[in-house]
Amino acid sequence: MAAKAAAGGAAARGRGATSFQRKAAAGSRLAAVAGTRPSVRHGQLLLSSGLPSLDCVLGGGIAVGTLLLIEEDKYGLYSNLLFKYFLAEGVVCGHDLFVASAKEHPDHILKELPAPLLDDTYRNELGEEATAVKSEDFQDSMKIAWRYQNLPKMEASPTTFTKFGHYYDVSKTMSPELFQSVKWHSFYLHEELSLQTKMKTCNMNSAYARLLQSIQRIIYQEGFDGSDPQKKQKNILRIGIQSLGSVLWGDDICSSDTPEDINSLTKFLYVLRGLLRKSLSACIITMPAHLIQNKAIMERVTNLSDMVVGLESFIGSERETNPLYKDYHGLVHVHQIPRLNSLICDVSDTKDLAFRLKRKLFTIERLHLPPDLSDTVSRASKQDLAESAKLLSSGCGAMAIGKKHLDF
Repeated sequence: MAAKAAAGGAAARGRGATSFQRKAAAGSRLAAVAGTRPSVRHGQLLLSSGLPSLDCVLGGGIAVGTLLLIEEDKYGLYSNLLFKYFLAEGVVCGHDLFVASAKEHPDHILKELPAPLLDDTYRNELGEEATAVKSEDFQDSMKIAWRYQNLPKMEASPTTFTKFGHYYDVSKTMSPELFQSVKWHSFYLHEELSLQTKMKTCNMNSAYARLLQSIQRIIYQEGFDGSDPQKKQKNILRIGIQSLGSVLWGDDICSSDTPEDINSLTKFLYVLRGLLRKSLSACIITMPAHLIQNKAIMERVTNLSDMVVGLESFIGSERETNPLYKDYHGLVHVHQIPRLNSLICDVSDTKDLAFRLKRKLFTIERLHLPPDLSDTVSRASKQDLAESAKLLSSGCGAMAIGKKHLDF
């Protein structure tokens, strides 16, 4: 009887092994795309933005088929750096690139991509950077209260190598040998306008219409829409559009409160999201939001984007010389995070984020203001600290401000 039971169990396992293998094969096909991983929360395929700390803020990375909008800082320095991180990660992972710009030629943008930290030499340099950061944290730990020392950080020191997401050295440019195995496409507006006649379709200016046609042609011709089932090796198309909505694109939303083509930009984003949803692609767009005078247009742009992250630089402001922000170069505002396969989004445990550009690394961290020491902090600094706390607290944190706050 025991032998019959064992034989029956083996037969049952044999019958169930086929279906189990099929499920594993389907999951492996999902994660077979280089430089991607499925999310453990919503099952969506994710790719890295090129900045691991930004991936952490966005809930693990950028989902395939979504749009990330970066609101440029005042001088466009740090937003341009995030734009290059996104493209550099595509080069390292072997993804196809599509770079569109009306400001500078895409060839020039690709030549200035930061170098990846991959081999042992770069790891040693990265270790020195991490050691310097640890020493700074140790000095700061002598100044802050003991109960704040064990709080988790937004990003650990990048001393280990991970396959998903890489670190880059902003002081060096990427070697041309890395571009040999990568297929990339460029869209420079001034060249496109000189090749063809002026066109305007669906209440959209000619620049946006040409850009959409180029993106659509590449998605369909290269098989990113899944129209070619015989193509075994799947790949990702990374789309980067620089300074969209600026005057260089022929749009007047940044120069007038009542623009002529008020719906031109929103229609472009609506059609672009439709192309992204049905293809293996992801897009990053930088936009000078601080120049858009009509706030209603900016609200529509935010609603038509999946993720919206704003950068506020301290350059040219009072905070640049404020000792409270001496360790940072600006603030990070997360305005929108997508709801993927769920009714709620991945909300970060903190909303007070800041960024700083070190000697080689650009990082996003929690904003830690220095302690209020009466011997070293002046009355003006205390006033700035109180105003900063009111300004930075938002969402649920705003409920704790006021006289109704429970003081333990």
